[in-house]
Amino acid sequence: MDALRLDFSIALRAFDLELALEVGAETFALVGPSGAGKSTVLRAVAGLTRPDRGSISSGASTWFDAQRRIDIPPERRPVGLVFQDYALFPHLTVEANVAFGARDKVGDVLDRFGIGALAGERPERLSGGERQRVALARALARDPSVLLLDEPLAALDTQTRARVRGELRTHLRATALPTIVVTHDFTDAAALADRIGVLVDGKLVQVGRAAELIAAPATPLVAELAGSNLLPGTAAPRPDGLTDVTLDTGVRVVSAEHANGRVGVIVQPWEISIARKPPEDSMQNHIRAEIESLVPVGNRIRVRLGPLTAEITATSATRLELREGETAVASFKATATRLTPLAGRVE
Repeated sequence: MDALRLDFSIALRAFDLELALEVGAETFALVGPSGAGKSTVLRAVAGLTRPDRGSISSGASTWFDAQRRIDIPPERRPVGLVFQDYALFPHLTVEANVAFGARDKVGDVLDRFGIGALAGERPERLSGGERQRVALARALARDPSVLLLDEPLAALDTQTRARVRGELRTHLRATALPTIVVTHDFTDAAALADRIGVLVDGKLVQVGRAAELIAAPATPLVAELAGSNLLPGTAAPRPDGLTDVTLDTGVRVVSAEHANGRVGVIVQPWEISIARKPPEDSMQNHIRAEIESLVPVGNRIRVRLGPLTAEITATSATRLELREGETAVASFKATATRLTPLAGRVE
């Protein structure tokens, strides 16, 4: 499979979008805050936005080259594009929507996505998951070299989202195309993508697998996007080799990492235990606070307690009889923390 190669810049209102990236037969997710330039990347690849400089190519085919004045129009680029709202034609049936611009046999594509029985239906009669499958089938019916998905799960409710995410992952694995997924949700990116790139103000600040970004975020924003707890504070080394960090809230925590100055203490939600009172064990960090929320996530419960988010089993939450508005203690080990530089001096 030919790789997609991007090396271009586009002047946006507040900053320049500058991207150098190669995507092989994989799913690559672009995550980042709103306005970071994620959707502009997709528009540039599809030919809907013209870069100011650089090039875009797929294998031996050049789609854009500013210096050589090559700019293949969108209709001639073998790109499958799935929009956030799916952009299905409301007056056409499912079969007619998929047939629009198709190069493959429509019946085969409908069967492949399990929507053959819906061929005569119109979009307004479909569920969110069915509409997404139709949009994906339409994009792939063009026999594209590259697949682009713009916030493919954003239009779905929470309950539907988890199920459709799994379906979409299966379809993307089967296509084996260079695929770029744009999303602001790290959970979606981690579930769908082989690699993730974090785009901030038009720049890729970190690229890696989900586990790598979670375990070693390059910046505080990456940590926040990856779902880590980030607690700002001031670090001071101790004689025993550990580091004391006085958080901005006034609470002191201990880390096994070395730092001095302004830092963010990163703690993963699953490294935090919840109890009614401080446990008598090896954990050195205990933060007592009010429970702000209890949210089911699969077979676990996400507990928001003061500045921290913890994930515990549903069984533990029931046993502890946790309730919003009540007080509990979050505990974690010094070895469960990472320290990342913030503004100021860190050694």
